[in-house]
This record gives sequence, C-alpha cells and structure tokens, in this order.
Amino acid sequence: MKKECRIENEECRIFLNSQFSILNSCLPFVCTAAVLTVIQAPIDLSVLAWVAWVPFIVVCSPEAKPCRLFVVGYVTCLLYWMGNLYWVAPVTIAGWLVFCVYTAFLWPVLALCLRFCRRKKVPLFLASAVLIVGIERMQGFFLGGFFWRFLAHSQYQNTTIIQIADIFGAGGVSFLIAMVNGLIAELVLDARLNPKSEKRNSKQIRNSNAPMTKKLSHNGESRFGHLNFCHSILFRISYFVLRAFKPTNLLKMSLVSAVVVAAVLYGRWRIHQAEECITAGPVVASLQSNVPQSVKRTFESGQELFDGLMQKSETAVQAGAELIVWPETMVQAMLDTEVWPWLASSEGHKALDKALREHAKGNAYLLVGAYGSEVRQEGDELYQARYNSAFFYRPDGTQDPKRYDKIHLVPFGEVLPLRKSMSWFYELLMKIKFIPYNFDYSLDYGTNYTVFEMAGEDSNEPKPAYKFGVIICYEGTVPYIARKFALDENDHKRIDWLVNISNDGWFVRFKNDKVQPSMELPQHAAVCAFRAVENRLAVVRSVNTGISCLIDSLGRIRDGYAEGTLPDKAMARTGMAGWFMDRVPVDARVTFFSKHGEWLDFCCESCVILLIIVLLVRSAKLKGRHILRHGSGHALARRSHGK
Repeated sequence: MKKECRIENEECRIFLNSQFSILNSCLPFVCTAAVLTVIQAPIDLSVLAWVAWVPFIVVCSPEAKPCRLFVVGYVTCLLYWMGNLYWVAPVTIAGWLVFCVYTAFLWPVLALCLRFCRRKKVPLFLASAVLIVGIERMQGFFLGGFFWRFLAHSQYQNTTIIQIADIFGAGGVSFLIAMVNGLIAELVLDARLNPKSEKRNSKQIRNSNAPMTKKLSHNGESRFGHLNFCHSILFRISYFVLRAFKPTNLLKMSLVSAVVVAAVLYGRWRIHQAEECITAGPVVASLQSNVPQSVKRTFESGQELFDGLMQKSETAVQAGAELIVWPETMVQAMLDTEVWPWLASSEGHKALDKALREHAKGNAYLLVGAYGSEVRQEGDELYQARYNSAFFYRPDGTQDPKRYDKIHLVPFGEVLPLRKSMSWFYELLMKIKFIPYNFDYSLDYGTNYTVFEMAGEDSNEPKPAYKFGVIICYEGTVPYIARKFALDENDHKRIDWLVNISNDGWFVRFKNDKVQPSMELPQHAAVCAFRAVENRLAVVRSVNTGISCLIDSLGRIRDGYAEGTLPDKAMARTGMAGWFMDRVPVDARVTFFSKHGEWLDFCCESCVILLIIVLLVRSAKLKGRHILRHGSGHALARRSHGK
C-alpha cells in the first residue's frame, strides 16, 4: 500500500512539475504581449516599451525545448494580433485571419533565434536589437506588408528620441528601445542565483534565525517566519546590484547608455536646428466627415455627404484657406472627363465635377478623394482600370490634368490578392463572404508619384511656389511611399509637405446613434508622425471619422489651430465631423533616410533570414545524425538476432 501511495505521489509530482513548467513558459510570453498592447495609442503607457520584451528574452534560454518555445510563441502571438487588430475583422475576416496567421510565426522565429544567440553567448543587448527590428521588418513580407505596432510607434510623443528616425527610420527607434530591453534581460539573467548558492543562502538564513525563532515560537510555529522571506529578498537585491556592477556588465551598460545619450543629444540638436530651417507655408484647411462605411449601401448618401463637405469647405474659404483638403473617396464619382463617354450614365459625375470647379474658382486650391478610371487597350479588348485617386482643382476653375492613383493597395480591403494565380481561393472568398463586398471590387495599382503644384500667396510669376505629394490611407504607414515623394533624381527636395487623405470610417462603429471609435484611429496618426520625421516633411491629415490633424516635420501632432470647429486636442478628434485650418511649416532639410531608405531595417532583416537558414541547416544535420544513429542501432540488433 505504501509503495502504491509513493508511486501515485511521484506521478502527481511529475504531473504538477510539467504543468508548472508549461505555465512558466507561457507567462513571460503573455506578459510581453500584454505590455506591448498597452504601450501603443490610445493607452500610451509608452515608458513600458523599454522593458516590454524582457520577459520574452529571459524565457528563451538554451535549456528551453525548441518545440515548446515555438508552440507557445505562436499561440501567444496569434492571440496578440487577433486581439489588437479586432477592428479589421468586421471589415474583412479573410484579411484579418490571413495576416494574424502569418505574423504569428514571427514570435516563434524570434524565440528560436534568441535561444541560439544565448547558446552562442552573443551579447543580448545587440542580439535583441537586431532580431526585434528584423522581425518587425518581416511584417512587410506578406501581401505588401503591414507596418503597424512597432516598438518605435509607442514613442510618437517622445519628440526628442524619435528624431533619429531621419537617419535610421522608425526601425532605429525600435533598435534603441530593443537594446535597452536586451541589456535589462542580460542583467536579470546574470544576477540569477544558481541552485547551489540559493540553497546555501537559504540554509544560512535559517541558521541565523534559529535562536530567535526558537525563543519566539508559539505552539511549535515561528511568529517570525516572514524574516526568512525578507532576508531572501534583501540578499537577492544586493546580489543583483553586485552582479550588475561587475566589469563586463559595466561595459555593456556604458555602451547602451552612450547610445541612448547620443540619441537624446542628436534629438535636441535637430529640434533646436528646426528654428533656422523651417519657414511658414500656405494656410491649409482640412475637412473631417463622420460617415460610417456601410458595405450594403455604398452610394446611397453620396450627394448628402458631398453637400456637407461643401458647406465646410465654403466656411474654410471665408476663413482664408489657400488649400482645402477633403478625405479619401468622399466624392463618390468618377472625375476623369475622358472616361465619361464610356459610362452608362455620366450626368451625376459631371454635376459633381462642375460643382468642384465652381467652388475652387477664384477661391482656393482644392484636393479631393474620388474614384479614378481610364480605358485602355489590352490585347483585343478594352479594359477599364479603376483607381483610388486624388484630384486637384485650381483657383482658375480647372482640374489639374494630373491625378494621384494609390500605389499601395490594402489586400482584401481594396484588392483581392491571388485572384488570377489562385482562382480557386478567390472563388472561395466570394462564396463564404469573408470580404467587404459581394462582388469583385479590386482596384488597380497606381504607378506614378504625382506632385501637385500651387502658386504662393503673393507670387506673380508662373512658376509654382509650393509643391506637395499625396499619400492615401495606409500609404501613410509604408515608409517607402513617403520617401519616394521626398527627393528628386538629384537628391534635392521636390515637395514641401505631404497630404494624407484617408477613410477610417471602416473602423468606427455606430450604435444607437453613438460613435464607437476603435484603437485604429489614434494608432494611424501615431505612425504617420514617423513619416514626417523621416523625411522632414509636415503631414496634413484629412480623415473621415478622424484623426484629422497637422503633424510638423519634428513629428509633433499639433494641438490647436488658427480656425476651425474640431477639438483643440488633436488625438480627441475621433468619431466627429468638423474642420480646422492652420499654416503649414516648410522644412528645407534633406535627410539621410530620404536618400538611403530603410537600410537598418533591411540589415537586421537579412541577419534574421541568415539565422533562420543556419537554424534550418543545423536542425537538418541533427535529424540526419539521429536517423543514422538509430539506423545503425537497428542494424546491429538485426545482426545479433540473426546470430
């Protein structure tokens, strides 16, 4: 009986140990996921970004089982993205699932790479920085990429730190934060007590407390049992401090501190320098509508929406605006005159175009989001291309012959990927209705980085006084789009600012006449701040449902304005209609990032890819040795059996 009880107790102990082991593996991943969630807008606990990855790094030890790291990392990352991109699911379940399933692989890859680096004794402050930035960049691999929720984006309010983005891009800010995370993780790991020293310490504490606890005990139980715990904590703290100040750790802390201090000094210098390099540009008005994106009735409220924006636009003209910006696709018409003969009915399109021309004539420049189209010959057939476009109207009452067609389309939102190469997948999506519309709504990709020109306030010469580019919707999150607008072939600045028009009404819910904005709205604005710093270009945002704002070339999302009806606090402009007007600052500085792009991100990404190859080759070799070993063992067994 005793033997059976002993066996049962042993089995129970083994089971509990395995459960605790799994729990210990999960908790650090969950902690990192939770902290990465709260550091981003609108919660904005950005200071936690500097320790967010520490639990993750610590748990990726050489002793950890690779299979467990992979599974736990994948499940946690999948839940992290599914939760934080909840606002995508109502729009396109297919896009939401596909992206989450893909990006969930990045955390297991990161975990295995960190495990390998720790096995090879690579300094964690360096390994963590390279790997985390590389993993962030790998979000851009699949279907055009999704540059969202980087470590850097949590620091959009930290104006000093983010100035290094004009050299390294947003990846440089992530690199800096990841370095600090790696250093802290390294100090924590180095200060961990090994089992022998911990046991010896506990024994010493018990022996030192024995006389006291014996005297003060009551009914055989110590009243001061908590002394053991207090002494243990004090010992651990003192041990951590002593280990932190050993020579190798001092060197690591000095290196990381020097990098952080250099970033701060550089940021302050660039902010101070801005006073000499920035001049006042024209007065620009940004309109904000508050229209829900209803898939079932796309065109029903087109005229009502147009009239509401026209009323705001006329108010902006009276206030003295020189350029008025409307949100993305808020003019629900095709404004290309060459396409009208091919349409079944063009009267509505002509009427809206005429109204826009008359509104601009003698008043101000007007930039509107609408549908672009062109008819071209493809083989023996005519093909009508459709675009998400920006049209520009001039004060002489004419429409600019150039238009900007969106270059970076959103998969599943604006274009159905693989519809030609994988027709079965396309047909499946149409049947199960995991997409926004019940028809093929795919748009065509734009190809030209169109620059619009406007004369200065007091200019009598025919040459343009100001130039600007347009980025539509999520193009504001893609670094290369803004960068290609910034410079000409001779690396001279070719535009004075950027305009970001967007329709974020997809991600706002209207319930009982109450607006329920999602986390997407402030996060979208935060990401755009980095495009401003990277290229030293102010960004004027005009967004349906918000956030419409002015971001200066230092990445500051400006509160207040010269005239308008929106709240003074920029990040509070969600789920409402209104407008604001302000003077755009023009920055003359040309940046290293504008010339060379995401060089740091690509270097880090290359390191991750190289490390993945090394791990795959190493795994294949180990598997081969295992097969050979077992194969030879079976052969020997057969021979002996034959004898």
